[in-house]
Amino acid sequence: MRTDMRQGPEIWLRGPVTAAEPAAAAPAAAGPGTAGPVPGGPGAAGPGAGGAAGPGLLRATPRRYSWVATHGGAGTTTLAAVFGGHDCGRQWPGPGAPRSVLLVARTHATGLDAVVRALEVFRRGQAPAGLDLDAVVLVADAPGRLPRPLAQRVRPVEAVVDVHHVPWVPAWRLGDLSGRPPREAEPLARLTGLAHGAR
Repeated sequence: MRTDMRQGPEIWLRGPVTAAEPAAAAPAAAGPGTAGPVPGGPGAAGPGAGGAAGPGLLRATPRRYSWVATHGGAGTTTLAAVFGGHDCGRQWPGPGAPRSVLLVARTHATGLDAVVRALEVFRRGQAPAGLDLDAVVLVADAPGRLPRPLAQRVRPVEAVVDVHHVPWVPAWRLGDLSGRPPREAEPLARLTGLAHGAR
């Protein structure tokens, strides 16, 4: 959701087509977010990979994302380590960080309340200028199915923005981030480019 555009139809771009850059040109490392805390609570991994194409050719490259936590303990550090992208913690993306935002929350009641507040900030145009809200990422707060009262609270979020679900992963709890993401998170892996080897 663009925050710097006039009213009108929105076009969601999931894998921008860009002109290839020379292989020697490496993107600058993004520093930690410094643009202020994300509403909903008090207040890095490397970029997505893309290869060089031949002269004059266009090549689709994975979009780079900033993981923004809507509350403490949302899991942005783990997600950035597994899927790639920039971990902003509870801050808005700072200078040099990707402008495409993935809002992250746990699936407990507090997390769902926090993500709704952050979505409202985007809806009102109060997020920092130039940010794109690409999706919400809901990380399981416990193993097993989401209780019905919580599942009902997720539906209104899914009605206004793409939502990706990440299940409970016991290995991540133990600090083992070496394996592939779980099958349930494959749509998120495709979005971030991990499914194509970009990390």
